[in-house]
Amino acid sequence: MTEAHAILRFVRVAPRKAKPVIDMIRGQQVPAALAMLKHTPRHAARVVEKILRSAVANAEQKEMGDSESMVVSKAFVNCGPTYRRARPRSMGRANAIQKRTSHIMVVVAASTSHAKRK
Repeated sequence: MTEAHAILRFVRVAPRKAKPVIDMIRGQQVPAALAMLKHTPRHAARVVEKILRSAVANAEQKEMGDSESMVVSKAFVNCGPTYRRARPRSMGRANAIQKRTSHIMVVVAASTSHAKRK
């Protein structure tokens, strides 16, 4: 089974906030996944939608068929580097602020039911 993937690295979304969005689309048909992402009110949903569209475009470039017959076979989020910042506090002290980043990967594959029909 042929696959196409897209990776977005160093995106400024915490992995903890991106994982529920990724879990929501894993195993779904591409049109259904895009519809879910469009109506999900989270910042990570916009980012994942962009990556999914890129993976579909990569699949169409590889001539795997149309996007209607594709499935999100794999999707996962890994931690990227954490940017460390300081927040001023009283009496000359500072509190640490951690700005977390993510590496997001989405893999689409041709649907098995579509492949059997050929």
